[in-house]
Amino acid sequence: MDISFKFDPEIVIGADTLSVAGTICNRYTDKVMIAADSALDTALVNRLKDILEDSGVKAIVFDGIQDDSSVEMAENIVELSSAAHCAAIVGFGGLKTQLISRMAAIMAPMKISACDLLDGRIFQNKTLPLVAIPTAGTDPFAFTEYFIAADPRNRLVKSIQSPSKLYAAMIVDSTLFQSFTGSCAAVSVLDGFSTAVEAYCSTRANFLSDAVLERALNFYAKLLKSGSGGMNADIFAQAAFLTSLGASASSPGAISALSFAVNARFPAVKQACAAALLPLVAERLAGARPEKMAKAASFLGNTKAASVADAAKGAADGIRRCMEALGVQPNLKEFNISLDKITAAAEAARGLEFVANSSWIVSAEDVFDILKQII
Repeated sequence: MDISFKFDPEIVIGADTLSVAGTICNRYTDKVMIAADSALDTALVNRLKDILEDSGVKAIVFDGIQDDSSVEMAENIVELSSAAHCAAIVGFGGLKTQLISRMAAIMAPMKISACDLLDGRIFQNKTLPLVAIPTAGTDPFAFTEYFIAADPRNRLVKSIQSPSKLYAAMIVDSTLFQSFTGSCAAVSVLDGFSTAVEAYCSTRANFLSDAVLERALNFYAKLLKSGSGGMNADIFAQAAFLTSLGASASSPGAISALSFAVNARFPAVKQACAAALLPLVAERLAGARPEKMAKAASFLGNTKAASVADAAKGAADGIRRCMEALGVQPNLKEFNISLDKITAAAEAARGLEFVANSSWIVSAEDVFDILKQII
């Protein structure tokens, strides 16, 4: 059963919901720019273009966004959309595609560069309407009024303020999660679990975020316990949406900051970095939020413990068991990352404002110790 949230932005979740893209975009304009992930099948991009054009919306396609693309690529999208007189942007792809599309939608009315935005130039309230169609991963900043991006001048992460009315809609079509198989699926689930558990334990957590994130954690735990052959894209899509919603009501944490920061400087997949960080941070969350980590542990099947504190400590062990069973690497050693070269990236991540909402003290010494264990 599809889920449709009739608020601003409109959010549609379910299998084959890509079909409604034309109806949604037609409410805003008759010409859009599709900012597409280069990894997507050409037939899939053409399908979206046909859906839009069948609804009377002409679509211009830019399909050069890769996982290692600089955020400066947003300038190309702005230039092309302006030349073609496009009045909306459709971000079609993974996390990097969604990030670049978001920047382009903010930059377009002001005709500013990506570096201007990174340097904190004040944006106008007017932006191009943005329709997000994610195809992979859990975005902890999908509904927040800020997000992070790597500055191409030094490859360090920075926080960018985002207008609250930027998104026109989000379409989460589980059939588009093409890489949701085997080890890739397991890493994506662990990445989502890390975002959900940090937001669940955040100092900014509240009744709404707790309710949403407990549901997400339960979904992730079911996927982890089902094994690599039982990964279900429909359940993951729902969990990913609930995690993004819960993180916006609460706050992302250090894992999100560090995994994006490491990915910005080194060829380490963001999701793999988050998975490696998860059990180490879970140990610290167990001391800071024992009741909540005991609940997270119960989702993973850890129900027998002498005390709440012991149950909370079991969360990290449960995560490690799942990682071993699913064949997920507990470290990033395959990427040959130098500890000397990661220090600046870690400090930039630790300095992001939302990291202060973590329930454990994210000290330089603690971060250094964690990174030593995974690289």
